[in-house]
Amino acid sequence: MAISFHEIFRPEQIVLDMRASAQNDAVIEVVQQLGAAKRVEDYYAFADAVMERESRSSTNTGDGVAFPHARTDLVDEIVLGIGRSKAGVKFGGPDAAVHLIFLIGVPQRMVTDYLVCVGTIARIVKPKERRDALLNAATAEEFAEILRSGALLLE
Repeated sequence: MAISFHEIFRPEQIVLDMRASAQNDAVIEVVQQLGAAKRVEDYYAFADAVMERESRSSTNTGDGVAFPHARTDLVDEIVLGIGRSKAGVKFGGPDAAVHLIFLIGVPQRMVTDYLVCVGTIARIVKPKERRDALLNAATAEEFAEILRSGALLLE
């Protein structure tokens, strides 16, 4: 199955102004957005799976970006929830603040698609100029469009 980044970069799955300042609260906030967008049914179980995975090894990249994720059959296809915090969220350590959270859920059977997804998003947000553009996007639609245009540049 080929991943359609136009499909997974959905504005209704983006939290532009996260209230959370701690990692677990941030995960719950993004997962609740996925639940509101009808992308995850049992979002508490899904949040638990993401937090359990994160407890083994932080997905904080050190560039103000984190990729918390879970391989679980709680989702039928790859789902992506995004959170943005201008103030920063403590993620993976006391001084490890992140501003962009890309929370990914993937069915157990789709390991290769998951790796393609994470790799592509990581390459999209690697340039500081693009991260800055995402931090300054005025709307979820603009945020999603910046991601989509970044994906097109990689094709």
